Amino acid sequence: MGNGETVNGHDILTLQKALDLARESESGVDPAVSAFLQRELASLWSRLVARPDDYVFTRDEFGLFNYFRSQWPDNDLAGKAIQRFWNHYRLNNAS
Repeated sequence: MGNGETVNGHDILTLQKALDLARESESGVDPAVSAFLQRELASLWSRLVARPDDYVFTRDEFGLFNYFRSQWPDNDLAGKAIQRFWNHYRLNNAS
């Protein structure tokens, strides 16, 4: 995750740009954008499985995971990862 890649007429496609394109698409997500997001998700899921008790999503990773959240409606690993993100996010943004 990070630097992005060039995909079907989109300049450099970063994770955030791909998520924006997918969310704003009224006629269906461009297959190349969808494939990019799926690759990023597979990479993220691998990192989460490798560190199931302590992996904390970055903000962009959480956005990606949240976009695909319906794939894991009752998954304990997913639920705990989301909780860790919010706990970490709140601690780092407390005034």
